[in-house]
Amino acid sequence: MDAQPIESIAVVLYDGFDELDAIGPYEVFATAADHGAGFDVSLRTLDPVERVTASHGTVVEPEGPLDGTDPDLVVVPGGGWNDRAGRGAWAQSLGALPDELARRHQNGTTIAAVCTGGMILATAGLLDGRPATTHHGALADLRETDANVVDARVVDDGDVLTAGGITSGIDLALWLVEREVGADVAETVATELEYDRSGEIHRST
Repeated sequence: MDAQPIESIAVVLYDGFDELDAIGPYEVFATAADHGAGFDVSLRTLDPVERVTASHGTVVEPEGPLDGTDPDLVVVPGGGWNDRAGRGAWAQSLGALPDELARRHQNGTTIAAVCTGGMILATAGLLDGRPATTHHGALADLRETDANVVDARVVDDGDVLTAGGITSGIDLALWLVEREVGADVAETVATELEYDRSGEIHRST
């Protein structure tokens, strides 16, 4: 499906998320905004909480819940899936987040996932019949869903995007900057972050 233009962006946090999955894309979008991109990026949670503890112990104070906001893009990090941890992506796949993502996507929101956040999208049914990727440790699980697994660092299927493991979230965000506002801004951001873009971008459209 064709995606709507992206300006407002919410990165969803939950206990056990992998730090770089979320903060990497956040910094890319925020830096792009510093260079003229019309992005408004925030860290959100599904339920109102004061703090979220990431997988390696980083404590983050989100800006508020998703409820009451209408972002054009929701970014879902991974973390904890491969260990079947009691907190993280595995636990989130059993909770309310998949239904919330499916509802927002149905209403026109673009949904992107980093690492095993893609498995939350799969649980939501958002990857059914679509090309997708995830962390290498979860590819076997992804193949058991109705997704079409692609060997690529970033997979862009218009209004649903997925990325491989951890650092690929930076590539995902840089690709979205390029897609939305142009290659020049994306290269400026990559240069400022001293990030060497690598890996294949698989586009369906």
